[in-house]
Amino acid sequence: MSNYHIKHLEEYYQVYRKSIREPENFWEEIAEEHFMWQNKWNNILSWDFSKPEIKWFEGAKLNITENCIDRHLTTRGNKTAILFEPNNPKEPSEHITYNQLSKRVNRFANVLKNQGIKKGDRVCIYLPMIPELAISVLACARIGAIHSVVFAGFSATALSTRINDSDCKMVITSDGSYRGAKTINLKGIVDEALDSCPNVNSVLVAKRIQSEINMVEGRDHWLQPLLDEGSDICEAEIMDAEDPLFILYTSGSTGKPKGMVHTTAGYMVYTAYTFKNVFQYKEDDIYWCTADIGWITGHSYIVYGPLANGATTVMFEGVPSYPDFGRFWEIVEKHKINQFYTAPTAIRALAKQGLEVVEKHDLSSLKVLGSVGEPINEEAWHWYNDNIGKKKSPIVDTWWQTETGGIMITPIPFVTPTKPTYATLPFIGIQPALMDEQGEEIKGNQVSGRLCVKFPWPSMARTIWGNHQRYKDTYFSAFENKYFTGDGALRDEVGYYRITGRVDDVIIVSGHNLGTAPIEDAVNEHPAVAESAIVGFPHDVKGNALYGYVILKDVGETRKHNNLRKEINQIITEHIGPIAKLDKIQFTEGLPKTRSGKIMRRILRKIAHNDTSNLGDTSTLLNPEVVQSIIDGHKNDETTNW
Repeated sequence: MSNYHIKHLEEYYQVYRKSIREPENFWEEIAEEHFMWQNKWNNILSWDFSKPEIKWFEGAKLNITENCIDRHLTTRGNKTAILFEPNNPKEPSEHITYNQLSKRVNRFANVLKNQGIKKGDRVCIYLPMIPELAISVLACARIGAIHSVVFAGFSATALSTRINDSDCKMVITSDGSYRGAKTINLKGIVDEALDSCPNVNSVLVAKRIQSEINMVEGRDHWLQPLLDEGSDICEAEIMDAEDPLFILYTSGSTGKPKGMVHTTAGYMVYTAYTFKNVFQYKEDDIYWCTADIGWITGHSYIVYGPLANGATTVMFEGVPSYPDFGRFWEIVEKHKINQFYTAPTAIRALAKQGLEVVEKHDLSSLKVLGSVGEPINEEAWHWYNDNIGKKKSPIVDTWWQTETGGIMITPIPFVTPTKPTYATLPFIGIQPALMDEQGEEIKGNQVSGRLCVKFPWPSMARTIWGNHQRYKDTYFSAFENKYFTGDGALRDEVGYYRITGRVDDVIIVSGHNLGTAPIEDAVNEHPAVAESAIVGFPHDVKGNALYGYVILKDVGETRKHNNLRKEINQIITEHIGPIAKLDKIQFTEGLPKTRSGKIMRRILRKIAHNDTSNLGDTSTLLNPEVVQSIIDGHKNDETTNW
């Protein structure tokens, strides 16, 4: 059926129209023809956004790993499934075929079972980008355990919060990780986290950096000896279509992180279908997404989407700057990469290095370039298009979220004409709407508003773990009968969408969504700090960086401000991780507040942006005089004298 692989613009419009007019029929055809089911569904879709309750392929029985591994064994058993490229370029790459992946996943699944893990149990995975990460994810799915991957750059506090929130019984980690020239003691971070996680009763430890680590008797087990004893045959647990597959935490604008729950069948169908089309993947292509599996991009477009299509997916352990800034291009040349999917932050950092590091590598294998994590700015788009794609590899600027599970608005390469900074058209089956502040849909083109989706799609998150009310309040209460993305967008004269950024207090830094509230909470723990407010400001590499306005308890604080700044960032690193450190900290005697005590972040944002020409009406503030003193402090550049 041609619907599975769209090849020209007219076909896109035809398929899109069908997916909107007859969504149940459309997704039923896709699901029936391209996946393996133990039992078919008795109902394609039931939904009610007021509850909210969404169910796809109700009654169907399946296991996602049979679709990602088993069904390829007869036709692609010797094809590379995962191509592991280590941190150190002198260490050899590892090609794991579908046959080998099958055996390794089954062995790992049997280890989990032997450790008492069963269907429905939560398993926390805190691993670097090594094969064991992808394999442990698939092993959990094989036996019906719910995986919760935590990015291995998060602090012990952030890790323990996530383990406790979903009540994980087990943690899978490694002795440590390589990150460029550094090594990180992951097991030490896990040990610290587990001091406050009473329900974890076993820890599996992979060897990666061969370091001396502390092993707690009865709780901690080296992984390899257990795998060596395990059988490589493990029957897949039969799952219901709506059984949870994984929990993945995303920063909330307030309070603790949100554990987004993704279920099995709809997620599988949608990630596989988007992968095939957004990257125009063909049988012998080598595909590389540079993300970490700790984020949704890695779940959907390193593991599940590619493997469900029988693709070869590259896992890269390192960073773009080690041993030098030519590393990405060296890997593209070495493995003849055809599709390359990365973040604007990486593109901007690499663009600053000059072209000599690019030009020494043969990038002629590239067919499609992707961008993810935040809207790509025009300058970076042109650099990427001109120097990496040589104007022959279309750029897919993909917009989507942890909550959506898969890509929502994107060009389809060689199908959709691209336009710099625009995510272009909705993907098949996606019905976007722009809403005004009164809750009315804004029709027509050349308009802007708040981006919502008015009809369910298969891979959407079904709830927040343990807190369905928060799920409803966050995503379904702002606009009646619509999913609210939290983003603003504009629609141009031809109907292309451009994402204009978050409308809440979440700031995208280097592609990571960081809620300001948890960072402010960390800053306020410093004994010298009375109050703080954090906003984003433009940064030429990260896209946005964090700017902190901090009120000290003792205005005549004698310690040097520079030391205070370092201590504040140290606390943030401990509570959240180094990704949330503040680039600029301005000490101030007050913050602009409304009479109800709400901080007027709009004003702070403008000051941080060096845009004080029009601050709007400040007369309603409780303390309008504080605005000028903050502007003066900012002008005197009291923020960066580290």
